[in-house]
Amino acid sequence: MREIFAKRLKNARIMEGLSMEKLAESAGISKQMISKYEKGLSLPDSSVLIRLAKSLHQKADYFFTPFKIELGPIEFRKKSSLGKTKQERIKQKIHLLMEHYLELENILSIKSEFENPLGDHSADSPEAVERAAESLRDHWELGRDPIYSIISLLEEHEVKIIEMDEDLKDFDGLAAYMGNKYPAIVINKNMPVERKRFTLLHELAHLLLDINQEEKKEKLCHRFAGAVLLPREVVLEQYGKKRSHIAYHELFAVQKRFGISATAIIYRLNDSGVIRQERQRQFFMLLNKNKILKEQVLREKYQGEETSERYEKLVYRALVQEQISLSKASSMLGKSVEHVRENLAVI
Repeated sequence: MREIFAKRLKNARIMEGLSMEKLAESAGISKQMISKYEKGLSLPDSSVLIRLAKSLHQKADYFFTPFKIELGPIEFRKKSSLGKTKQERIKQKIHLLMEHYLELENILSIKSEFENPLGDHSADSPEAVERAAESLRDHWELGRDPIYSIISLLEEHEVKIIEMDEDLKDFDGLAAYMGNKYPAIVINKNMPVERKRFTLLHELAHLLLDINQEEKKEKLCHRFAGAVLLPREVVLEQYGKKRSHIAYHELFAVQKRFGISATAIIYRLNDSGVIRQERQRQFFMLLNKNKILKEQVLREKYQGEETSERYEKLVYRALVQEQISLSKASSMLGKSVEHVRENLAVI
């Protein structure tokens, strides 16, 4: 019991971004006692437990809930400017949300077995990544048409999507396995839709592809995301095999239809051999200098939406079927009991 409490307390403190000193001050106890609790040397009495739970915005029973699954390795982007404290905070929130997610599916008898459609597909070169993207589209029977919703597609194939609604300007997304078999992609909810779509597929690449060249991993995952959104075959159909110039209207038409940014399209044109790297470089130089062009690129965006509602729907489903309590639903959603009650509409 002490071991479970120790780990849960530390996780909750990290999620709140509190030091031992700050938590001790908030709960009205000494830093030394917090240290003892986190080392598993002592347990608080009921009054201290209530104060700790209030300071950490958790229910009291959270601190005594056994861990059912382990969080697999989480990789933040190498150039991420997130500090270690923020990274640990995100990791602990992911762990808690995934625990809730899998608990809900178990309560509702929902099977969520994941099968990697690419097997052990080696992808250590751009060409191998292009083939992997084509194989994924074929395996999931997507043809070469635009993908309306990346989130719906991934959830349909048993990838858990967790949207973090926080002020995390330096965080786009990450991918991890829970219990070595439940894949999850965590995404910044507040990103522009085209960037969100691209990031989801970039993180999918981390889950699916076997990339041994660490220094090339991020670039190859970028290539995979672009190739899934806009297959090379479509690039050649839309723009031809060789071009010296591309009209902006040609970019914006594909941007709106395929939900891929104009900048990512330029990369795809170069990847597919339609334009030379010099032309790609000139476009980005112009984009940085020309304010009107930059505004136009932002205006001509994809009109679809990328929002995950599956987790919330499962919570309300379990609540309506009386398989979880109102208090439990409140904890799982991170909302007040009043909020959950107000949003609970039953036919």
